[in-house]
Order: sequence, then C-alpha cells, then structure tokens
Amino acid sequence: MQRRRGALLEHARAAGCDALAAFEPENLFYMTGFWGEAVGVLEAEGGRGGRAAIVAPELEAGRARDESRDCEVVEAGRGEGLVPALASRLRGRRACTDCRDHRTLALVRKAVPGIKASGEPFSRARLVKDEGEVRILRRASRIIDGMFGLCEEVMGAGQKESELQAILMSHAMERQMFDTGYRSTLNPLIVAGGPNGALPHAQVTDRRFRRGDLVVVDITLRHRGYVSDSTRTFAVGKIPGPARDAYEIVRESQEAGVRAAAPGADCRSVDLACRRHIDGRGHGRHFIHSTGHGIGLEVHEPPAISCRSGDRLGKNMAVTVEPGIYLPGRFGVRIEDSLIVGGRPAAMHRFTRELVTV
Repeated sequence: MQRRRGALLEHARAAGCDALAAFEPENLFYMTGFWGEAVGVLEAEGGRGGRAAIVAPELEAGRARDESRDCEVVEAGRGEGLVPALASRLRGRRACTDCRDHRTLALVRKAVPGIKASGEPFSRARLVKDEGEVRILRRASRIIDGMFGLCEEVMGAGQKESELQAILMSHAMERQMFDTGYRSTLNPLIVAGGPNGALPHAQVTDRRFRRGDLVVVDITLRHRGYVSDSTRTFAVGKIPGPARDAYEIVRESQEAGVRAAAPGADCRSVDLACRRHIDGRGHGRHFIHSTGHGIGLEVHEPPAISCRSGDRLGKNMAVTVEPGIYLPGRFGVRIEDSLIVGGRPAAMHRFTRELVTV
C-alpha cells in the first residue's frame, strides 16, 4: 500500500499537486484498500507514501475502518455532505481529484479553490501492477479457466444461452468471482451462439444452441477487486468449413498478438500483428474492434491495444489480446487472453485455444 501511495503522489507531483481526492471506488480501493461510498484523501507528508484518510458517511465508516489499511477514517454526511469534511482536509493544498459528477465537482471547486479535476495521476499509478495485484489477477484467471472447463462439460445442443450463463455464474460466485457492473451490458457474461456470436457485445438470450453453432463465451469477472477477461469459442457438433477456417485464422492471429506483447512494444504493433494475419486471409473487414485493452480494477483501462494507440507496453502491465472475426447473420469467433507483460509472452489463461467441440 505504501508503494502504491508513493506512486500516486509521484504522479500527483508531476501534475503540480501535493494531494489527491479519490471519489471513484476503483481509485479509493487502490489508495486505501476500501471499496465503498466514501472519498479517499492522500496528502504528501509523513514519508514517501504520504498520509491517507477516508471521509465516509456513518453507514460506511465501520467497514472503512475494518477494511482500509493505515488510514484515518473521518465521519461526515452522505453524498454532498462529504464536501465540507473533504474541504477541511484539502485547505491550503494543491489538490487533484478524479470526481466525475458535475454537481459534486462544482461544490468541491467552490470549497477548495484551484482544485484540479483529473484522473491521470490515478490511471498512471495503476498502469503497472505490483506483486499482490498480479497474484490476484492470476488467481482470477485460473477460476475463469475452470469455467471454460465447465462449458466443455455441460454445454450442448438444446441448451439456452441464459441457462449456460446461470450455471457459469453460480460456479463463479462460489469462488468469489462477481459481475463487474460494466455499464454497457445488462448481463454479467457474453454467451452468444450461432448468429448472435457475430455481435461482439451480444446480450444473453433464450436462444438454444444448435448443432453446427459456434458459441462465443466471453467471461469478464471481478475477484477481490480485480478483473480478469478471457474468451473462448466452442463448437456444438460438426461446424461448417468456413466457420472452422475462421476459427483457425483467429487462433493464429491471437498467438501472433500474444508474441508481440513484450515490454517496450508499441501497442499499435500488437494490434497490427493480429490484424495483418486476419487481413491476409481475406477477413480484414470482419475484424471490427481493437485488439485489446488494459485490465485491473476496471474492465477497460490503459493501455489501449489499437491501431490508434499512442501507448507503449511496460513490464507488469496487464492487458488483453482478443482478435475476432464476425460474419453478420452467420457466426462469430473470438479468442482472448489476459496477460502480464514480461520478459516472454505469458498469457495468464491455460485453457486450450484449440477448437473444443461439445
């Protein structure tokens, strides 16, 4: 925790600030170890890691004391009622906040003149994962591997997408894996059979799997705060030749992307490694999203693995590599792994990338 706080303050100083106020739960958790309705404050004094406090409403204060690490907990009002207590901590500071709520930010700016609104110190500090974060991500990835193994056991023709999702989520929750709360979807998972698989962010339906289907299963879940993200595509019985060909193209593309994801690599080069292979096999127009993204406390965080990215990979960053081919009305294929960038390509997931037929 002290290392994390030191990194936060280092990036705050680079932004001309000597204090941080974390409203977003991911940043509050990174700073304090507590995930809840509160504001974290980090001041540049008391050593490299500074001095941390949590301004929390009474209903959260007890849990904040139990779950936070080396933090003073200050009780205050709820919602906008937190602002006066926050202002008293930041008065005279050159502060920066990640607050995104327009009304709350206006109140904070009135109470703390000159406060800077920017999430950059937080996102920069969180880019490189520490040993504890890597351990949690690896554990989450092992649980997801087990869920793919469960797919191999229970998936079959006649089963609904929604039925498979229920089985998988029961398995996950028993192992402390939970929905990420990602706002762009109504479902915790993507389970997309046949033509539904051609929609990269398909919603789960009551469609039943049929023989000859490809089924895209994208599992993005949170374990102890951290998100692991992986996708496998399964075959239900014998599939048509074009679907099998598309699967092999995506598998080879994904392998090329994982190999390219090395420390110092330009993120565009990772995207290009995947895209060039798919382009060369005549499916360039069917690869309709970026190759990957950072993961950690959020589903999508820096760095971006795309053709427009200006990011560069560094050791112990956590990213996904997930090329796909999507033929509207017919089928989709995606293969995705989360990996920790290191001296050699090392996906955190061990479940086979070969086509599994159920």
